[in-house]
Amino acid sequence: MKRNRESLVSRALHDQSGQVIPWVVLAMVMLLSMAAFVIDIGNAFVCYRELQASTDAAALAGAEVLPASNAAATAIAYSSVAGNKNAQGNLTNVAMVSGYPLLKCLTSLKNIGMACVSPASANAIQVKQTAKVPTIFAGIFGFKNFTLTASATASMRGSNPTPYNVAILVDTTASMSTTDTDCGSLSRLACALQGVQVLMQNLSPCAASLATCTITNGMAANSVDRVSLFTFPNVTVGTASKEFDCSSTNPTTVPYSFPSTSAVTYAPTGSTTATYQVLGYQSDYRTSDTSATLNSGSNLTMAVGAKSGCTGMGDPGGEGTYYAGAIYAAQASLVAEQAAYPGSQNVIIILSDGDATANSSQMASGATNSGTYPSYVNECGQAVTAALAATAAGTRVYSVAYGSAGSGCGTDTSGTYKGITPCQTMQKIASAPQYFFSDYNQSGSGSTCQSASQPTTNLSQIFTQIAADMTVARLIPDSST
Repeated sequence: MKRNRESLVSRALHDQSGQVIPWVVLAMVMLLSMAAFVIDIGNAFVCYRELQASTDAAALAGAEVLPASNAAATAIAYSSVAGNKNAQGNLTNVAMVSGYPLLKCLTSLKNIGMACVSPASANAIQVKQTAKVPTIFAGIFGFKNFTLTASATASMRGSNPTPYNVAILVDTTASMSTTDTDCGSLSRLACALQGVQVLMQNLSPCAASLATCTITNGMAANSVDRVSLFTFPNVTVGTASKEFDCSSTNPTTVPYSFPSTSAVTYAPTGSTTATYQVLGYQSDYRTSDTSATLNSGSNLTMAVGAKSGCTGMGDPGGEGTYYAGAIYAAQASLVAEQAAYPGSQNVIIILSDGDATANSSQMASGATNSGTYPSYVNECGQAVTAALAATAAGTRVYSVAYGSAGSGCGTDTSGTYKGITPCQTMQKIASAPQYFFSDYNQSGSGSTCQSASQPTTNLSQIFTQIAADMTVARLIPDSST
C-alpha cells in the first residue's frame, strides 16, 4: 500500500503532461500582439495615406481658386470631413484642425511673381486634418484608437504649365510713341514690348524633358506654349513682315476691318488685305525650356525688339484706336489653334490705354452708327462685348491698362456701356478681376487707373505675374516662408 502511494506521488512529480499550456498561452499573446501590429497598424497606415491624399487634394483645390475669397471654403469642400468630396467610408471621425484652412502670404512666392492680392490677400493655403481610427486587436492592450494628423501646403501657381495658345494684342497707335519716363525714357511701345519679352522668357516653348527644342518653320516639336502677335490698327498682309524683319520701315496701315464675331479661323489673304495678325502661332522664341535668353533667330524675338539691332514692332498710328475687331480676330485664331492642339488653353493678352477714338473714315466700309459691332459709335462698349464673348467661349482674357484715363471713350453715348471710361473698359475686358492689371505711372498720362486685385504697376512685373498665373497650383513644403 505504501509502495502504491509512493508510486502515485512519484508519477505525479515526474508527469510532464500539460506543461505546454503556458507556452500556448504565451504564444497566443504573441500572436494577438502580432495581429494587432499587422492589422491595426496596417489599417492605420492605409487610413493615413487616404487622409494625406485628401489633405493634398484640399490644399490644391483651395490654392487653385486663389486669390478668390472662397479659397478656404473650396479647400474644405475637397477634404475628408463628413459630407465633403473626399470623405472616406473608413474615415468616419475626420475633423479640420482649428484655425485651418490657413491662408498664407509667403515671401518666397511673392519673389517669383505671385502677389498676395485681394480679396484673399494670400498666395498659398495650408490644410491640416485629424482622424481617429478605431483598433480591432490593439484594444485588448488599451489602445482603443489611433489619432492621425495630415498636413499639406499648396501655392496658388507654379506647377508644370498647361499648354497655352497665347494671342498678344499690342496697341501700336500714335499714343504709343510717347515717352514713358517710368521705363527708362523709352517709348511706350518699346516698354510694352519689353514686357512681352519677359512673358516669353517665362513661357515654355517645348517639353521640359527636351534638352533642345526641335524647331521647324517657327514651331517646336512637342510645343507647349504657342504665341501669336496681333496689332491694331490694321496693316496690310503684304507689309506685316516689316514688324519683324528688323527694318526701320513701318508696315502700311489701312482702315479697321471687321472679322466675324463667330469665325473659327483667322487667315486674311491677299497682299493688300487688312490683317490684325502680325505673326501666326509660333514656339521658337526660346531654344529650350531652360534657356535663359530668347532665340535671336525667331521672328517673335525680332518683333518684340529682343534681337540686337532690331527695334521691333513700329507704331505707325494714323487710324485712331478701335480694337473690337482685333479681339474677334484673335479669338477666331485661338479657336483654330485649340482645335489643332486639343487640351490646350486659350489666352488673350491685350495692352492698350483703352480709349477707342476711331472715326468713320478710319473704318472699312460696313461700319454703321448703330452702336453695335461694327460701328463707329460705342467703340469701347464693343470691345467689352467682344472680350466677354471670348471669355464665354472659354478664353482667359488678361488686360493691361497702360496709362488708361478716367475719361474718354467719347463715342459711347448710348447702350449698356454709355459713359464708360477707358479705365473701366480695360477692367471689364478682363475675364475676372485678378486678370486686370494697370500701369498708370507714365509721365504726362494723368492716369489714376488702378487694379484693386493686382497692385503691381511695373510692366515687367505685370508680365512676370501673368506668366506665373498661366500655371496651376502645386504642393510646397509646410515650412515655406
